[in-house]
Amino acid sequence: MNILLLEPYLTGSHADWATGYQQHSRYNIHILSMKGQFWKWRMHGGAVTLAHEFLVSEFVPDLIIATDMLDLTTFLALTRRKTVRIPVVLYFHENQLTYPWSPTDRDIKYKRDKHYGFINYTSALAADAVLFNSRYNMDSFLTELRRFLKHFPDYNETGNVDKIAAKSSVLHLGLDLARFDLYRPEEKDGVPVILWNHRWEFDKNPGDFFRALTILAGEGLDFQVVVLGEDFSLKPDEFDRAREQLGERILQFGYADNFSDYARWLWRADIIPVTSLHDFFGASVMEAVYCHCYPLLPKRLAYPELIPEELHHLYFYNDFEDLVERLRKAVVNIDQTREYNLRKVAGEFKWENIVTIYDKHMSAAVR
Repeated sequence: MNILLLEPYLTGSHADWATGYQQHSRYNIHILSMKGQFWKWRMHGGAVTLAHEFLVSEFVPDLIIATDMLDLTTFLALTRRKTVRIPVVLYFHENQLTYPWSPTDRDIKYKRDKHYGFINYTSALAADAVLFNSRYNMDSFLTELRRFLKHFPDYNETGNVDKIAAKSSVLHLGLDLARFDLYRPEEKDGVPVILWNHRWEFDKNPGDFFRALTILAGEGLDFQVVVLGEDFSLKPDEFDRAREQLGERILQFGYADNFSDYARWLWRADIIPVTSLHDFFGASVMEAVYCHCYPLLPKRLAYPELIPEELHHLYFYNDFEDLVERLRKAVVNIDQTREYNLRKVAGEFKWENIVTIYDKHMSAAVR
């Protein structure tokens, strides 16, 4: 089967997912993509560019997979002479109805922040099947969509929420975790290392992360810090302050230029306290967990569905005070902390283990 995968925002986890599925699927997958930048413009104009590229290509798909960053309705309208009989699957990495907006974004001020959620809505309506990378992503989208449509003056068409729900299901993210095995050390030892490996943006809540570390540093606890992740020009001020406050405790502060460096830092780390305000899956968290990092997770977002419920008491915290207490205990008792291992749990999301489920979903979509 020939599959056309449309990704107007090919970077980070979006790029890893697209190329990972392409490499592991038994099907022939052709990716049409654009650079992962200017996300708002990609949601508005990406469909026009990708429609043109598809119309001039010779690739004949049996199925089209589009991600949530594409205005699918525009793409289908512009390519209808070629796509009218081709089934379409829409995959949600995130959704713009519940994605937290930065309070400094000018679209909030001018009340221009609703249209991106509407693009997600009409795209889901136009697709033959809708897949979400977590149950949290699916449930939050469908719940918010009903409220969102009720805001309009008339012809709300709220019945469409049920139509979308009926063709929706969860298909967790596939991850290329095997590549980390090449850099695995014999053992972890020495001073405890605390890890940050997320984007440097407000929705990952660096404030609480660094505040917890500052408290422990003030108590004289012995630990070191590795700060990885993509650094944007408008990064939160907490990063600069943390670099000053934590000083010599910092082993690494900034984006790892190549994968081998990134993998080695993850294997070097012991504990990953997660303070995110939003995560529809948590790829960076699962990568760290696979590299034998002890996670401290909030009881919300997508995390509870990724960890077996019988283990929740070990890895989930209730509030900031609980996070600090659990982090303190993990640092002080580092030998015991290193005995815990969720590597097998993370391994369930390896492409080698999940790709068959992906292919089954795609086969079902063309029947």
